[in-house]
Amino acid sequence: MLGSSPNLPVVSGWWLLAQADAVGAPDSFPFSVVKLILLLGWVYACLYLVRWVEQSPLAPQRYVILLRLAALVAGPLVFVALVLADTRQSDEEGNFFVRLLRRAKIALSGIARSRDKEDEEESGLRLFNALGSEMSQICGHSQGIGGDAHVLDMTVQLIDGALQQRASDILIDPKDQFRYTVRLRIDGTLRTVQELAAETTKAIINSVKAVASMDIAERRRPQDGAFTALRGETRFSFRVASAGALNGEKLSIRVLNRDADKFTLGQAGLPDRQRNAIAAAISKPSGMVLICGPTGSGKTTTLYSMLNQIDRRTHNVITVEDPIEAHLPEASQLEINPKADITFAKALRSILRQDPDVIVVGEIRDEETAEIALRAAQTGHLVLATIHCDSNATALIRLLDLGVSPILMSTGLNLLVTQRLMRRLCPWCKKSANLGAVVSQKLQRQGIDPDIVCEPAGCAQCGETGYYGRTAICDLLVITQELRADIAHNPEIVTKLRSDGEKSGRSNLRREAIARVILGITSLEELKRVVG
Repeated sequence: MLGSSPNLPVVSGWWLLAQADAVGAPDSFPFSVVKLILLLGWVYACLYLVRWVEQSPLAPQRYVILLRLAALVAGPLVFVALVLADTRQSDEEGNFFVRLLRRAKIALSGIARSRDKEDEEESGLRLFNALGSEMSQICGHSQGIGGDAHVLDMTVQLIDGALQQRASDILIDPKDQFRYTVRLRIDGTLRTVQELAAETTKAIINSVKAVASMDIAERRRPQDGAFTALRGETRFSFRVASAGALNGEKLSIRVLNRDADKFTLGQAGLPDRQRNAIAAAISKPSGMVLICGPTGSGKTTTLYSMLNQIDRRTHNVITVEDPIEAHLPEASQLEINPKADITFAKALRSILRQDPDVIVVGEIRDEETAEIALRAAQTGHLVLATIHCDSNATALIRLLDLGVSPILMSTGLNLLVTQRLMRRLCPWCKKSANLGAVVSQKLQRQGIDPDIVCEPAGCAQCGETGYYGRTAICDLLVITQELRADIAHNPEIVTKLRSDGEKSGRSNLRREAIARVILGITSLEELKRVVG
């Protein structure tokens, strides 16, 4: 092995020892301590950079072997050479030394990430079904899968790769009769990561369905399932859905947010005034806080961040979710199970007899759930809930359409929050935006300096997309006494909400998005994609 012989780096680092002679050795030692420290440091750097060269995107693939040999002899010098070469080839703005520092920072952070990756890989990823049986045991006894270890390894590698790339969804779709595509949703956008042969992909799908406790013989009827994964002591949860499609079977794997129990409103990127408004609403003993937005807008994560601000040791917190996304210490969490006839409405009725202080409704889907939740908010309970809709105004209209009485709605609601997620610009490669004259003039008319606007560039850190992570933008609607009276007694409220309310909501979201652009958090292109 290349990394097993320290003799070459010792020879190549001998010149460092000569430089240390001037320092001299203490009388108590028969050797120079400084020379020993320099030698050990050089050896460690060479051996470590041999492995880094193999994984670094800076190293051309056809020269990897030669570069590894060179790194074994003069690792730090190879590192500097690769960074210099990458800096010269880069078309980023700024003088050479600024770009050099930026590229060196990217390379050094890549070394740190590769080390963390190696630590994670040592523990390995293992998949388990709901009963705690490992996938290798399940697939070894399942008909139609066989004990093909290669297929099981590919399944684990597929899921492990998605976790390492921060994917929220894994989509496996038939492209034609012979090929399947594997796509990952990262930061809200889909990326095609690979194409696989149909027979291999079908075996992977069967492996996932088996560990998710789904029927592998049924390929046309839609099915749902779930499984977990362990890497060391870290647990991941997944939700699986399958359906028959043209040319084969489609599989969707949702990666549930494992950090939701630690997430805060500050981490979501909300400004202080909005955080204060939400904190004031959830500090009240009763009333409903309703979070609105389309699928994938981060509603559940925001719901958990609100719960993390409530002292669960002194409050009886009970949640009803479908499914439970993260474990909340000192809270009672119920999961919906239609097969066992456990619905949101039935679970809520049961919760009201258990002396709750805070009730969490994962999603309001029907009239019965909406009415029970609002009555609970009206009768001395704090209720946090989500609903699928486009804006705060649309949420009120949908509650009216579900048959909720205007008086009940006006007395139960305290705060509505509409949310969207915008991708953050990659901090390692974002650059000043090259705006046209027309756009620059529009920004100047709005009092915005065009020079502070940034745009994506793309680097190894962000997968050449220019974006890394996401931030939330919100539109808050506090239910004032005047609005309560309008909802309860004004028959024209629906028409008013459809016109004025929706326009106001869009302008508020746009204003929050522009604030993120001014701060250099996101780009104008992302603003147009999310807000329009």
